[in-house]
Amino acid sequence: MESFKNHDLVPNFEFKEIDYQLKPCLDAQGQPVQGLFNAWIILDNQKQLNSYTTQMVKEVILAFRMASNSRNVVCVVFTGAGDRAFCTGGNTKEYAEYYAGQPEEYRQYMRLFNDMVTAILHCDKPVICRVNGMRIAGGQEIGMACDFSVASDMALFGQAGPKHGSAPDGGSTDFLPLFVGIEQAMSSLTLCEIWSAHKAQRLGLVTEIVPALKKEGEFIANPLVITDRWIGDTGQIVYGESKAGEAKQAAKDLMKQCEVDLSKLDEAVDKLCTALLLTVPGCITKTLESSRKHKLAHWDRNRETNRAWLGLNMMTEGKAGFKAFNEGIKGHRELDFIKLRQMLAQGERWGDELIDAVMPPTE
Repeated sequence: MESFKNHDLVPNFEFKEIDYQLKPCLDAQGQPVQGLFNAWIILDNQKQLNSYTTQMVKEVILAFRMASNSRNVVCVVFTGAGDRAFCTGGNTKEYAEYYAGQPEEYRQYMRLFNDMVTAILHCDKPVICRVNGMRIAGGQEIGMACDFSVASDMALFGQAGPKHGSAPDGGSTDFLPLFVGIEQAMSSLTLCEIWSAHKAQRLGLVTEIVPALKKEGEFIANPLVITDRWIGDTGQIVYGESKAGEAKQAAKDLMKQCEVDLSKLDEAVDKLCTALLLTVPGCITKTLESSRKHKLAHWDRNRETNRAWLGLNMMTEGKAGFKAFNEGIKGHRELDFIKLRQMLAQGERWGDELIDAVMPPTE
């Protein structure tokens, strides 16, 4: 057989901040298929909730190109290491300590970020986001660039930009209205409310959710989704804020008795990969390309101007917001929003003095 040409951008690249694995495809009986694989691209930064550094972004781009070019790869599974997070967005420590105050540097970084999103949208293989935990901010954006999302019912979805000095212009303002409609998207994008996996599925953001908590060897549904009602001893549902608080505490107490088990998540991902395996490859690729045009129409129209704005924003609100998140203490990582608005209304100019005045407590 004639040998193939190598079309990888960097042949034989050694990944350092992500994990790239080839796992055998499974047939309808669950048996490995000889010579065919699913490529798993795993963000591996558990200490920082799989937030992506500049190096990691480069590696994700190369990994998607490699998987796209690999003739023996059927599907791509994009996920994060561990059970706490798929991805929580860009590495805020790197943002605060290097990119803050350097708009042209951040603009170059955003070129890489944009290329990462585009690499997902241009992949010749179906891309499944395996949501093993939090999918927040930029993690939400790269997740929505995927073709399918299969999630643990403990996963959380949402944005963070307007709470931390940025705008969700790395894809969320383009993609989220396509998934959930303009009003629900507007609520998520501006208020940065966190959605449960159950809500995300109900609104059409994910393909499937599966339980991930085990109590005494049995899977149970995420108990935290019932926080606005309490089922009393009589079995009657009683609504109210105080009862909701009791329900939330009871759910937390129950969770302490459980272990996290992602085996059902892996089973659901494998099942979807098998379903995609049992199709004609060229037809699947064309169907993906045609369906992705709805995302690409918005993404291609806006990504360059968004990149420019996000770079300039690192001189003002971005610089302040990421510094606050990086230096603030747990539970107090947001700017003093009211004071900031008051100072700007009084004519204060942006600068280090203004930023220091609206910082959260650092000790």
